Amino acid sequence: MSEKNDGANRDATKRSARERLQLERERQKTRDKRRRTLVVSAAVVGVLGLAAVVGLIAANAGSGSKSDKAGPVVAPSGATGKDALAIQTGKGEAKSQLTVWEDFRCPACKSFETNYKDTIHELEAKGLLKTDYHIVTLIDGNMGGTGSLKAANAAACAQDAGKFTAYHDVLFQNQPQETDDAYGKNAKLLELATQVDGLDTPAFRSCVEDGTHNSWVGKSQDAFKAGKFRGTPTVLLDGKDIFADQADPLTPQKLKAKVEAAAGAGAGASGGAAKGTGKGSASASPSASSSAKSKAAGGSGGSGTSRAGSQGAGEG
Repeated sequence: MSEKNDGANRDATKRSARERLQLERERQKTRDKRRRTLVVSAAVVGVLGLAAVVGLIAANAGSGSKSDKAGPVVAPSGATGKDALAIQTGKGEAKSQLTVWEDFRCPACKSFETNYKDTIHELEAKGLLKTDYHIVTLIDGNMGGTGSLKAANAAACAQDAGKFTAYHDVLFQNQPQETDDAYGKNAKLLELATQVDGLDTPAFRSCVEDGTHNSWVGKSQDAFKAGKFRGTPTVLLDGKDIFADQADPLTPQKLKAKVEAAAGAGAGASGGAAKGTGKGSASASPSASSSAKSKAAGGSGGSGTSRAGSQGAGEG
């Protein structure tokens, strides 16, 4: 009997041990499942928390990037056109109107100014042409930095002082390399102002340092994007893009002939001027839509960064 009892006891003990082991395994599975649930939950919370932090940083970065344009829109003295976003040079009664969208950091814009400036000034002085300048910040958006914005604000400050044309020309004559954000430093803009007689005044310095017209410049950039222009410079003569026909762009000589003809001051000169300007057309036709044309114009616009495509306003 004792042997049978001992065997039964051993069997019972084995069963009990197996049952305890099975029970322990079930408990371990439950604990593991709970642990995995906690880990996953913690990971989800961490991801959501990180997303919230990133979102906050992005929001702050976005607001920071707009800080230079914060504040009320203060148009410069005498600003004209829709929403007072243009600075006009020349005489208001001039029959022909040139509309120019420019960026002070844009190499193709410098090329345009180098080739066309003297003709524009001559026609304005004769009372035959008025020019509406719209200053934008395309290169800041493409290359980073604040030079386009700050130079545009400084030019608007020069307009307040009645010195826009002279300072506008100085900025293009001293334009830094496209990748160099030298105009992002107010000290550089103030230094260049000393090249314009009577511009370096406390009022001008305060206007530059305070970014008085930054919001106005930002509004001009918004108008540029809304206009879906292909890039800078965009130049219109009486509403027509002078570089629309890349094979036969409007050279300075042709521009002069057209304006004089419109004013009745040189009706017979138009055909002759058009025929005699074939040689100079390539060197006088910078256009942001064609790097080859920009290079031919004598500028460094071959980089293509003066295109509006990266801002969502161009050809795409």
